[in-house]
Parts: sequence; C-alpha cells; structure tokens
Amino acid sequence: MILLRLFWEFFKIGLFAIGGGMTALPFLQDLAEKTGWYSQAFITDMIAISESTPGPIGINMATYVGCNVAGLLGGVVATLGMVAPSLVIVLAVCRSLERFRSSTVVEDMFYCLRPAVTGLIAAAGIGVAQVAMIHVDAYRLTGALADLIDLKKLLLFAAVFVGIKKLKWHPVAFIALSAVVGIVFAF
Repeated sequence: MILLRLFWEFFKIGLFAIGGGMTALPFLQDLAEKTGWYSQAFITDMIAISESTPGPIGINMATYVGCNVAGLLGGVVATLGMVAPSLVIVLAVCRSLERFRSSTVVEDMFYCLRPAVTGLIAAAGIGVAQVAMIHVDAYRLTGALADLIDLKKLLLFAAVFVGIKKLKWHPVAFIALSAVVGIVFAF
C-alpha cells in the first residue's frame, strides 16, 4: 500500500509541477507537511545536494524519499511516479506535434503558464529562504530581532547573489565556495 501511495503522491507532483524541478518545491513542501516523510529543512538540504548532482530536484527528492520510506523499491516507484506524467505528455505531444505547433490555443496556454510557473518558483524561493535564514522559533523565545535572521547566512546569500550577477561565475563555483565557507567558519 505504501508503494502505491508513493507512486500516487509523486505522480501528482510530476503532473502539476510545470516548468522544471524548482516548481516542484511548493508541492514537495506540502507533501512534507501532509505525510511527515521528511522535514521542511530536509528540502533545503536536498536543494543543495540537487544543485551539485545530476538530475532535477523533483526526481532526486522522489528517489530519496521513496528509498527512505520503502527502501530501494520505494525509490524506484516514487521516481517512476514523478516522471510518468511527463513521459505520457511528451509521447502524446510527439504524436501530434504538427497540430500543436500552429495551435493558438496551445500558444495562449503556454503564454499564461509562464507567470504561473514564475509564481511557483518565487514561492519556492521564499520558502527556502525562510528555512535557510529566518528562525521564527528563536525569535519567539527571545523576542530579539537579531535572533529572527541569521546574519551570517544572509551575508553569504547576498555575497553569492551579487557574485553571480556581477562576476558571472558558474553557480557550481559558488556552491563549492559556500561549502568551504561553511566548513571554515562552522556555519
């Protein structure tokens, strides 16, 4: 029964996370709350791991969560659930590509999907920022504004953001540098 649930949950994520792996984050956050299979903080860790390993975050998360919940078979089932909708849709589109290519309805649909996907990515980004840099529980205990925001992590975020925009380095360089900073300064 757990294998069927894994498949179904990740099938739904794969079906509705239009626009790539990062758009799966709000769905993954919801799944964490609904099932308790993993924590919200775990999603942040998976983003870091997924950015430094091959494959989109949704598939990496499906595999990892499936393995944790139901072993190797669970990982395979959850991963298949995640990719099945895309596979079916791509096969259907390939069969009738010529008809879709010139369809104004399809063009209009994709035109309207762009802002929705942008909203999903922004929501995911804000959620990740909250987990990574904002500590509401510490703030509630002390009431001190300094406990609400982790200043070191905020400064690292700002440095990486400016570095990517100004220096135009590859994101992997910043991931590696951030790992070194974490080790040296014991973030």
